[in-house]
Amino acid sequence: MAYALQWIRSLVFIVTIYTAMLVLGIVFAPFALFTREAAFMACKSFCVFTRWTARWMVGIRTEVRGPVPEGEVIVAAKHQSFLDILLIFHTVPRAKFIMKRELLWTPIIGIYAKRIGCIPVNRGKRGAAIAKMVQDVAAEFADPGQLVIYPQGTRVPPGQYLPYKAGTGVLYESLAEPCYPAATNVGLFWPKKGIIRRPGLAVVEFLDPMPPGMARDAFMAELESRIETRSDMLMQEAGFDPDAVR
Repeated sequence: MAYALQWIRSLVFIVTIYTAMLVLGIVFAPFALFTREAAFMACKSFCVFTRWTARWMVGIRTEVRGPVPEGEVIVAAKHQSFLDILLIFHTVPRAKFIMKRELLWTPIIGIYAKRIGCIPVNRGKRGAAIAKMVQDVAAEFADPGQLVIYPQGTRVPPGQYLPYKAGTGVLYESLAEPCYPAATNVGLFWPKKGIIRRPGLAVVEFLDPMPPGMARDAFMAELESRIETRSDMLMQEAGFDPDAVR
């Protein structure tokens, strides 16, 4: 019975937030077409609404920890669900994401992603995709902001492992900017697939920045170690043992 009620609450929550996305997207559209600031305001408003609604409707409390990235930096984040995107975007001043190109054709999301300066990549052509990504990022970096990249390239459910991709190391090397690792446990409460949303404390934690100038292989090894270790700790803090499902 409790599961059925939570499932119903979760379904209502999903319908509510995507309706809000549509409404906010339409209301802000005339302004967002002319100014990037309006696009950021629309997206941050959606983040605020979703965090507030998640708390009272499905019992997901949200928390962001650690030093907030500011200025022209890279944020390399663990990606478990849509929720970590919202928490990062709401927290950092001016986030822009490396995203898969297919999302450009998603209603509302695609339009606003382009307006806030997200960089689409074609994941099907690895070498060419990395070269194009570096070129596009260099052009977009003229507008100050925090570049968010997911080193594993996709959402990874809690307890599962996916190798870290070379593109993050290439960007770190070419941009010569500090990189903030970010760990999370949000997939325990807002999973990659399915309707159900589970109550609990969903956390994104920014870790101390890694300075520019490290050798690429050493950077990638340390980045993976720091993100995976801290993400495991956050999941254990929430009562989940990631080693038990590996």
